[in-house]
Amino acid sequence: MEQRILVIEDQRDIADLVRLHIRDLGHQVELAYDGHDGLQKARANTYALIVLDVMLPGRDGLDIVRQLRMDQNPVPVLMLTARSAEIDRVLGLELGADDYLTKPFSIAELQARIKAMLRRSELILRPLRAEHERILVGGALLIDTASREVRIDGAVVSLTSKEFDLLLHFARNPGRVFSRLQLLDAVWGTTFEGYEHNVNTHINRLRAKIESDPAAPRYILTVRGAGYRFAEPQ
Repeated sequence: MEQRILVIEDQRDIADLVRLHIRDLGHQVELAYDGHDGLQKARANTYALIVLDVMLPGRDGLDIVRQLRMDQNPVPVLMLTARSAEIDRVLGLELGADDYLTKPFSIAELQARIKAMLRRSELILRPLRAEHERILVGGALLIDTASREVRIDGAVVSLTSKEFDLLLHFARNPGRVFSRLQLLDAVWGTTFEGYEHNVNTHINRLRAKIESDPAAPRYILTVRGAGYRFAEPQ
C-alpha cells in the first residue's frame, strides 16, 4: 500500500537519493531541507514515517523529534546520524525516535529499515482499526487502542509510538517471557542483535513513565538471564 513519507535532510544530494529509493518502494515522498520547514510540514500533515537527519539548519533533528513527541504526534521516526555521533543516537532514542541509521548507509539497508517500520506500523494499526480494545491492568493502568492513549489512575501518560506498541505487546501477553530479540521482532520488525539496546532503552523509558517506582517495577518485570515479562493480573 502506498504511504506518504517525509524526508527532512539538508544535503540535497542525500535527500534526492533517499527520495528516489523510497519511491522505488512505491511510496510518496515529500522533502524539507531545513528544520523549521520540516517541523512545519510534520505538524501540518499526516505521514506514515519521517526520515529525519540530526544535523539541520534552523532547528536540529533532536529538537524536531522532541517537539513532535511533546505534541503527542506518534509518527514513526527514522533518524540519520553521523557514524561517530553515538550521543546523537542515544539522545534520539531517549527523545522518542524509533530507529536510526548511520551515515554512510547502504540503499538496501535504508529500504529494509523503512519496510520494517511501515510493516510494523500496519500490523499494529490493522487490528485497532477493526476493534476498539481497552485493556485494564491491575485496576490502575488503562490502555485504549482506539485513541492509543494510556492512563494511570485516570491521568494520561505521554508515550511515543514505539513505547505504546511495546507496552501493548506486553499487556496482550501477560506472564509470557520475551527475550530482547523476540521483542525486537514483534515491535520493531527486526531480529538484528545490534539493536537489542533499543529494547533496553524503551523499557527503561516505559518504566519511568508507568511505574510508581521504576527500580521496583510492578508491570514490566525483568526475568534474569531470559528477558522481560508483563505481570499477570492479580
